[in-house]
Amino acid sequence: MNNKQLEEQMIENYKREEHMMILVFAQWCINHGLDPAALYLSAYPDQPNNEALEKALELTVPKEEAGEVPDDTLLGVLSLFGNEELAFIVTQEIDKRSKRTR
Repeated sequence: MNNKQLEEQMIENYKREEHMMILVFAQWCINHGLDPAALYLSAYPDQPNNEALEKALELTVPKEEAGEVPDDTLLGVLSLFGNEELAFIVTQEIDKRSKRTR
């Protein structure tokens, strides 16, 4: 495999993993009754239409059918991909939820 092929493979792997991260985020939102597009827009107001998020939303399932997505897992995945702004918004939602359950 030459350098160009290796680089292309690495890019494709990153994109695939990034799509998985977006799907985890979207399913976490659905599981907690939150609008993924609205949260994403809060974190990234200059990116109103995110095609990857729209595709991920097509793959989500109702929360009754979904497995749990732990908060720490989502925050770890967001951090891994450098989505600190989105992680901040998610953390705010986690805090709101914990205050409601006290």
